[in-house]
Amino acid sequence: MGDIRNSPYILEMVDIDKRFQGVHALNNCSINLKAGEVLALMGENGAGKSTMVKVLTGIYKADSGDILYFGKKVVFKTPKAAQIAGISIVHQELNLMNHLTVAQNIFIGREGKGFFLDEKSIVRKSAELFERLGVFIDPNEYVKNLTVGKQQIVEIAKAISFDSKVIVFDEPTATLTDTEIDVLFDIINELKSKGVGIIYISHRLDEIKRITDRVTVLRDGELVGTKNTAELEIHDVIHMMIGRVTYEPPKQTSSVPEDAPVVLEVENLNSKDVHDVSFKLHKGEILGFAGLMGAGRTEVARLIFGADKRTRGNIIIDGKAANIRSPHDAVKRGIGYLSEDRKRFGLAVDMSISNNMILASLNDYTSVGFINENKIATTSNEYVDKIDVRTPSISQIVKNLSGGNQQKVVIAKWLIRNCDILIFDEPTRGIDVGAKSEIYKLMNALAENGKSIIMISSELPELLRMSDRILVMCEGSHTGTLPIEEADQHSIMTLATLNSSINHTEEEIKQ
Repeated sequence: MGDIRNSPYILEMVDIDKRFQGVHALNNCSINLKAGEVLALMGENGAGKSTMVKVLTGIYKADSGDILYFGKKVVFKTPKAAQIAGISIVHQELNLMNHLTVAQNIFIGREGKGFFLDEKSIVRKSAELFERLGVFIDPNEYVKNLTVGKQQIVEIAKAISFDSKVIVFDEPTATLTDTEIDVLFDIINELKSKGVGIIYISHRLDEIKRITDRVTVLRDGELVGTKNTAELEIHDVIHMMIGRVTYEPPKQTSSVPEDAPVVLEVENLNSKDVHDVSFKLHKGEILGFAGLMGAGRTEVARLIFGADKRTRGNIIIDGKAANIRSPHDAVKRGIGYLSEDRKRFGLAVDMSISNNMILASLNDYTSVGFINENKIATTSNEYVDKIDVRTPSISQIVKNLSGGNQQKVVIAKWLIRNCDILIFDEPTRGIDVGAKSEIYKLMNALAENGKSIIMISSELPELLRMSDRILVMCEGSHTGTLPIEEADQHSIMTLATLNSSINHTEEEIKQ
């Protein structure tokens, strides 16, 4: 398995480098883990945490760098190989089969010899695993009948059934109750006492102080540093996570009058992933939505647009209740949605610019079953000029455009539809700096002309530059709204990492 080196660590990832089509996802990053400790791996969205774990477990192959496991250099070619060696992941999205029993899930693929299922043996071994964890779960129970908390314990039992020496917990408490979190932490402490090393990925800073021994922070694919948890305050961790230079000048004051009419009001919006979210959007306002991965921002947007079903809550447009049950209903009410995945949900990439631009308004360009090509051409050329789409002609196939120009085509589609409310979900993802500036100018011009915009972005400098107010979410809940005059990266990140079940004062947020 490679050279053996003397080391106090059971796991070391040394100078890991990984690129994806020009994106430097990991730039010589190093982390290390001791036996019987919990190491927090932290960073903003896109910091490189997931990439690091995927390199460790054989999902990705590093371009350079070494992995040392008990002092031996190793390369895991598959997640299965890593698991057999004793490195397991408990994913946020549980990887269980609901139609099988607890025991069958734990020992799937290892049930017995030959073609015979040794049911008694796996039930007995499962019971022994739960006894080691200090919990009781019936090995014969079907997984579909368990709570999320107990399902997660089944995942943990599966991990230790491989005699795992390293377990990665990826956002383990995102869907757990406080009582279930207490049980999970008891189990983690039990694993620590037996010498298991744990990598703990979480955005919940209150948990980091409670359960971890050291904290490693990544930022923009680079290692910021590793510190003992006892030496850190929450604001220290936040500073490590967001300590970049903000190149875009932040917006100084809101450009929206205090008496601007409310064009959209959301009251107590609920779904499986969204919990009692309420807010107002004013005419000519850019309302930024901030939050870390899994915060529920896109889920709120999809509920407003009718792409997902809400279980409770009201949507009010221009003072009137709007019964939005589908995207068609939303478009009829003047709402346009620019998805974060424009190629999948915003564009027909193999069609021309002109055909894409009129997709949401096709009925306006047909008569008695015939398409008015001249009218389409006139409108498309008008918007190519108006929003400066760089193209030789409107017949250009969209997939041949740059990312920024593709985004402009999506914007044109909704402008031609004359939508007054526009939801921009990660509007500058995957486009270069110059194109970003053009999108910013376009969005500001739309707001100045009375359009109202919800902008979801994972880039805090972008939110601070563009927004009149910033609504912050954490774990599906609205944790606060900041006027742009009071917003900065620290206050946003604090709200984005709050446990939504805790009420925090303004003084706590500003500390």
